[in-house]
Amino acid sequence: MTQQDLLQRAFKEILENETLVSNDPYRLQYHLMAPVGLINDPNGLIQFNGVYHVFYQWNPFETSHGAKFWGHYTSKDLVHWVLQPPALVPCEWYEKNGCYSGSAVEDEGKLYLFYTGNLKNEDGERVSHQCIAVSKDGIHFDKKGPFISVPKGYTPHFRDPKVWKSNDIWYMVIGAQTERKEGQAVLFSSKNMIDWQFKGPMAGSNMNGLGDLGYMWECPDLFNLGNRDVLLVSPQGIEAQGYHYQNLFQSGYFIGEWNPETNVYQHGDFTELDRGFDFYAPQTFEDENGRRILFAWMGITDEQESYQPTIANGWIHALTLPRELQLIGDKLYQKPAAELRRLRKSRDVDEQVSLYDSEESWFELSASVSEKINVEFHQIDADEVEIAIRDNLKLRYQQKEQLFTLERKSFMDRAPESRSCELTSLEKLQIFLDSSSVEIFLNEGQEVFTSRFFADPYHQKVKFTANGKVNATIQKWDLLSFSLVTELKKD
Repeated sequence: MTQQDLLQRAFKEILENETLVSNDPYRLQYHLMAPVGLINDPNGLIQFNGVYHVFYQWNPFETSHGAKFWGHYTSKDLVHWVLQPPALVPCEWYEKNGCYSGSAVEDEGKLYLFYTGNLKNEDGERVSHQCIAVSKDGIHFDKKGPFISVPKGYTPHFRDPKVWKSNDIWYMVIGAQTERKEGQAVLFSSKNMIDWQFKGPMAGSNMNGLGDLGYMWECPDLFNLGNRDVLLVSPQGIEAQGYHYQNLFQSGYFIGEWNPETNVYQHGDFTELDRGFDFYAPQTFEDENGRRILFAWMGITDEQESYQPTIANGWIHALTLPRELQLIGDKLYQKPAAELRRLRKSRDVDEQVSLYDSEESWFELSASVSEKINVEFHQIDADEVEIAIRDNLKLRYQQKEQLFTLERKSFMDRAPESRSCELTSLEKLQIFLDSSSVEIFLNEGQEVFTSRFFADPYHQKVKFTANGKVNATIQKWDLLSFSLVTELKKD
């Protein structure tokens, strides 16, 4: 099928499902979603000519995974977004089963997309190629085809190129699986972005003093932050250990020092980026202000994916809010991008409560569909503090156990399920609540919990309780729906 045929089919899906999708009470108010169908990994994050670009994996025809397009949003401020025509459509022989994840760079005024072309041959075997597309205006792309095939010793699970430039050399890190079924991040280098040299693995299972860490590493991202080299990666196949690695697939990072001459990466332990149920495939970029900004897929492929109620309305999943990364010691902190303050309906706090030695049951906030709640704890003389949200979510801090827990109702059977992390003290809590999602930032981003949830849209109370004395200040802002413009009909 030609590119034009696929585009017409995709636009038809959008138009035919527009009312159904937009009337879904679980449709998010200030998060990026696909106009129809399935969204997953964020791709090609970049600020190009002053404009932020967020590309994303998109299946416009189903709410399941299939031959992915690259959907495309642009913004000048990370708040107001324009839905652009798809940047990549799986119409060529080398990508007919999907234009898989990748990255973007700028060079000499042009925008370059690097991605993995996914192909199933006549025997049903996977074949993967690293591919490139180029644009002068950041909207229309000219594909240049494959330029890297899978090296010897690796399976066709070889994808998600992240490209950057350092000291006049281009580097590319790719997620890989060895023939021994070990996950790795492997490196290529180039002087011209055309001829690439394979440098070998820089990190992986059973390398650099690391034990077994999964059978496949997806979505690698290497960058310098605070004079340290940070490697993000999403390993598959890690067994749960206590409160760690509770999701089917994980996303986390290493902190260390990478030598580009030898491709040796000395690093510490693997640390999870997010403790919630729905966070995967994070990608970062550096903007014109020097900030390192992260987006991730607010979802995951697991046994609950097919039970999400939005499927009945023709869509599934979303992206996280943009987050600024900061390195403090050997810990990555994530903070909501400062621009998100513009989502507040008013500059003033909509509701504020100060608690002084409050005991037992506290109070309820008159919650809305989308809001931000800040809690600053001045003193906690209680064994347990709990925040119940919309009769579905519970946030619980157990001071004696030094444990923070997020509990929600399962999509499959509505039974309670939880994710937890150890937390020495709870000082500050930021909650970004949307129609069917929550993003929780603890202690200025020391730990983060991201999750989808599906509650009665008419039950919007937020109840605070404690079994002892608490001194705290609680602030709430109602948030606007983000401004979205579509350019699809103009193309």
